[in-house]
Amino acid sequence: MAEAPAQVERASAVDWIAVAAGALGALMATLDISITNSALPQIQGEVGATGTEGTWISTGYLMSEIVMIPLAAWLTRVFGLRNFLLTNSALFIVFSMMCGFSNTLTMMVIGRIGQGFTGGAMIPTAQTIIRTRLPRAQMPVGMTIFGLIVLLGPLLGPVLGGWLAENVSWKWCFFINLPVCIALLTLLVVGLPADKPHWHDLIHADWIGIVGLSIGLSSMTLVLEEGQRRQWFESQEIVTFTCVTVVGFILIGISQFVADKPIMRLSLMRNLRYASVIVIVSAVGAGLYGVSYLVPQFLSLIAGYNAEQSGNIMLLSGIPAFLMMPLLPRLLGKVDYRVLVISGLLCFAGSCLLDIELTAQSVGHDFLWSQLLRGVGQMLAMMPLNQASMAAVSREESGDAAGLYNMARNLGGSLGLAIVGIIIDSRTTFHTAAIRESLTANSVLGQGRLAASAANWFAQTGDLAYAKMRALAQLAVQIQVQAAVMTYSETFYLLAIALLACIPLALLLKTPAGQTGNTSSAGH
Repeated sequence: MAEAPAQVERASAVDWIAVAAGALGALMATLDISITNSALPQIQGEVGATGTEGTWISTGYLMSEIVMIPLAAWLTRVFGLRNFLLTNSALFIVFSMMCGFSNTLTMMVIGRIGQGFTGGAMIPTAQTIIRTRLPRAQMPVGMTIFGLIVLLGPLLGPVLGGWLAENVSWKWCFFINLPVCIALLTLLVVGLPADKPHWHDLIHADWIGIVGLSIGLSSMTLVLEEGQRRQWFESQEIVTFTCVTVVGFILIGISQFVADKPIMRLSLMRNLRYASVIVIVSAVGAGLYGVSYLVPQFLSLIAGYNAEQSGNIMLLSGIPAFLMMPLLPRLLGKVDYRVLVISGLLCFAGSCLLDIELTAQSVGHDFLWSQLLRGVGQMLAMMPLNQASMAAVSREESGDAAGLYNMARNLGGSLGLAIVGIIIDSRTTFHTAAIRESLTANSVLGQGRLAASAANWFAQTGDLAYAKMRALAQLAVQIQVQAAVMTYSETFYLLAIALLACIPLALLLKTPAGQTGNTSSAGH
């Protein structure tokens, strides 16, 4: 009796090949979310897109990926895991090549949407492979690998994309997927056993839920991504997509009662342990995506950094991830999840609080400690959440749970970016107006600064009227910069509050009893 569990505690070499295949697919999918961000100006120029049109190159990928993630569990049951992943990997190559050879915006957006659908399938299936191929004792290792990929993919994307665009060609942001996908196909063939399709799952599928999920999530993503740029409900398109979103979620709600197997199993949220994971990972996703937007924006607009320089600062948060990787599986096996997640949330929130003292003179090295602390916080929070999401459900529910978990993280990121955009626009306008009101004609300090600046320009040009105009323009720029710095500080502060608010929910998490010896419950 004592020796039986020990015989199933180790995964075979084939199991680890399967895990490596899932991890490589997830890395490729998460990397391609942001690899075009730094290269966007070159891509827009090549395909003849304006700045607003160019945002569809990123939005198209994210929209289709979010739709595919919760569909992956059902499609895996229909086609079989091996067949599904092999098909998606092959199609990912096709759509990547389509993007690389694009010479029109339409062709590029279609390729990116295809990339999003096929890449989105690889994220939850990687988590499912880890859950089903590794015994409980080795699952912390697999989940650490998965979590590291989810964190580093969005960080490495802009850096790699920027370097390729500057030193090779923006086309290689897509062509690089060819050798990676060939390696992925090889690993999938070796690591995953052949399985038969179950076509009856296609015929008897929850089509009400599928339609609702497809139109609801895609429209919601569009609203969140484009709302700020289009002035929200002042735009007829945003109003239309919002209505479609509501209809989609109504259909999802109906499917929960009429379908035998709902495409999105919201009944999993009745499990408090799993529900707490979903809420926390949404907040962490908002923080992760929010900071990934705020720091490069600050470095670009305030410090004058280019994309490559900003990317190097962002990569600082990846250093703790690599250093902690050998240690985390042991911590996950021995330390209470609540302790790890709360420590991670405190570190993540603390890193945001370190950035509220930034000034207009702040540069990259001023983010050193906050980025390093942020990397520690993200690892300590995300790693236990990855495993807690799987430990909270049965093995049969792991596919649906993985889809909902990854969808929540990405939707949390989209929601976080939308809220950050609203805060930046509204608070920058507020601070600009407040500073201008304080600089009246009776302000001795303001008039003195204006006179000194005008005198400096007059000495250079000899034109008094021009000198005064340049002095006023310079003062306006300084006001805008100071208003932006104050807004960024407030945004970091609000992100910290949101993360700290999740600490009570972390108390609901429960570490599986006897992780190294509780394998008998893994299959139930």
